Amino acid sequence: MNYFKIIPIFIFTSLCYSQSEVNYYNIIDSVSELRIENDIKKLVSFGTRHTLSDTLSNSNGIGAARRWIKKSFTEISKNCDNCLEVSYQKNYFKKNKRRLVKDVWINNVIAIQRGKTNPNRFIIMSGDIDSRVSDSNDFKSLSPGANDNASGMAGVIEAARVLSKYKFDNSIIYVGLSGEEQGLYGGAGLAKYAKEQNWEIIGVLNNDMIGNIEGVDGIIDNVSFRIFSEPTPANESEISRKKRRFYGGEVDGNSRQLARYIHKTVTKYMPEMNPMMIYRLDRFGRGGHHRPFNDLGYAGVRIMEAHENYNRQHQDIRIEDGIEYGDVISGVNFKYAKKLTAVNAINLASLGWSPKEPKNVKIGGIVEPSTKLKWDISKDKNIIGYKIYWRKTTSPFWENSRLVGKVNNYKLNGIVIDNYLFGVSSISEKGYESVVVFPNDVF
Repeated sequence: MNYFKIIPIFIFTSLCYSQSEVNYYNIIDSVSELRIENDIKKLVSFGTRHTLSDTLSNSNGIGAARRWIKKSFTEISKNCDNCLEVSYQKNYFKKNKRRLVKDVWINNVIAIQRGKTNPNRFIIMSGDIDSRVSDSNDFKSLSPGANDNASGMAGVIEAARVLSKYKFDNSIIYVGLSGEEQGLYGGAGLAKYAKEQNWEIIGVLNNDMIGNIEGVDGIIDNVSFRIFSEPTPANESEISRKKRRFYGGEVDGNSRQLARYIHKTVTKYMPEMNPMMIYRLDRFGRGGHHRPFNDLGYAGVRIMEAHENYNRQHQDIRIEDGIEYGDVISGVNFKYAKKLTAVNAINLASLGWSPKEPKNVKIGGIVEPSTKLKWDISKDKNIIGYKIYWRKTTSPFWENSRLVGKVNNYKLNGIVIDNYLFGVSSISEKGYESVVVFPNDVF
């Protein structure tokens, strides 16, 4: 007699996932399309969120909008035992010839979820509070800003709801930035504040328009999105620039490595999505709120829809020659906004759990048959080893890797330094990984 029992396959399947993988999938599943929809509609209900609009009304204008965002963060904090530090970060700007017709306090709304190990080490997700119509100085007309950028702001709030249920080693900042349409003022103020406070910033995920799937080019696409990143730090030294001419690294700055990290995470945990790496700071000749951070040398990227609809951006609400103009709620796909919010959430979590990057990564192997790398070994007991990456000089992504122990150097035998580009990351005890670091010098 055969006494073997048939055991359901799902038991074995569940054993294939590590706890970190389970966390990622749970985070993805916890993002709510309905909550995002409700938040976008609430932001639209303020009529206009123009930076220079009413600050006293409880129902209309930028003041009402930012108070509601602050209230939302506070309510989230109450549900996680006050795990968020909620506040305004204020910046005063004088009127000027470029989009500021009067003096104004520009207020960012910040919620900080402190890391238990590295409280002064931050990963930031931002969305823009403000909206505008055709005339950038028209602060009275109806300006719903449904996609630009209630979608991104709603994504930030939803990410805070989901991730506040977890504990992280590094701190996460959820922020609504104002003054974007007037000249990136809110981001400039926060970046300056971060520098003054000596914040160690892992990276900035700027979300600007994450809800449109129908492009002005007629393409409808609900799975693709773009990751914009600059190639090298804007404030790099002349010495670094000269070294790059001989050693390479034209597309390997800290923002580009952050973009690759996001691409890798999404490809692994959300394979249904199509992340598009765009090798440019932002859209051609245009800007976003990650740029002020880039200006100071911080890693930062823009995450947004793949196909824009310019008829719905910066437009007075109207119908002209049969074409509908205006950034209204009907132009937002809430399911797509949910997907891009999940993209942010799993990357915030991954970076929130990540160990510190290796320091002082150097490379050697000139006129040798092998490549040598060395770095400062960390005293952090949570780091159990390092991973060396290399790729062909024409490849946009890391193609090869080798996990090494907790050592401060390694030799890749048979790998000629002239034919590849290299990088090193840190690996934690639980398997979390830092952003890859490109060598900053030779030895």
